[in-house]
Amino acid sequence: MATGVQRATQLTIADLKGRVDPDWCPGCGDFGVLAAIQKALVELQIPNHNVVAISGIGCSSNLPGFINTYGMHTLHGRALAVATGLKLANHELTVLVTGGDGDGFGIGGNHFIHTMRRNVDLLYIAMDNQIYGLTTGQTSPTSRIGMKTKSMPFGNIEAPVNPISLALAAGATFVARGFSGDQKHLTDLIKQGIEHKGFSFLDVFSPCVTYNHDNTYQWYRPRIKKLEDDPAYDATDWTAAIEKSLLWGDEIPIGKFFERTDVPSLHASEPVLNEGPLLHRDARVPAEITRGFIEELM
Repeated sequence: MATGVQRATQLTIADLKGRVDPDWCPGCGDFGVLAAIQKALVELQIPNHNVVAISGIGCSSNLPGFINTYGMHTLHGRALAVATGLKLANHELTVLVTGGDGDGFGIGGNHFIHTMRRNVDLLYIAMDNQIYGLTTGQTSPTSRIGMKTKSMPFGNIEAPVNPISLALAAGATFVARGFSGDQKHLTDLIKQGIEHKGFSFLDVFSPCVTYNHDNTYQWYRPRIKKLEDDPAYDATDWTAAIEKSLLWGDEIPIGKFFERTDVPSLHASEPVLNEGPLLHRDARVPAEITRGFIEELM
């Protein structure tokens, strides 16, 4: 829970430091994601009492405890469902959802698809390390074919999920990919995702230094190519975004794949919410309605 948040002064990184230090392994990519989120909130000057960080279960899902905003650590794979309810209750809040590839694309895959389809106005940051880290190194939905893990010691035989392609196909209105080893670029993507009016999906390569010795910082650096460096790339072209999302190997694109701004968010499409957040509404049912309901049941 946010502490000392009603501030009249400018927000700083120190204001966003949580009371609990991260318990991640030294060198974990999630440190970079946490730092980028804090920098983005400071650069946008969003008061931390207006921010809620929600997570599921996993190493990355511990993040709400490490940042001084309001937060909620929910059930495995259910963070987006909880975040949807929160946003509908008070759409004036900035809602950030964090989790891993197992939490989001495995047990949480159903919520992932339907939250995108509904265009809920939030930013979902998936810290993608291609492994289940909290449970000590099992194959995850994004593990490549042939990758040897504790659960598949002879190599993974299942095709991996492509989070970017899936997000584009499901109707996400903002789709991007970052790398926790590039703070400046990742911070910019987080800022764009927060400012986007609708569902923003940010897949982040966040290396697991303990259990994934294939997809390391050193492995990514020569391969990642920023879409922003290609002057011909148009992030409003859905077909071009799909084509880029399929690239993997010697060239792996990062950056903003796609954005459209002509689709209203879920709360903007609901007439009741146009009158203001539910949080500020009188929840009491008028007596005449209650009496009428009881009479119908008699």
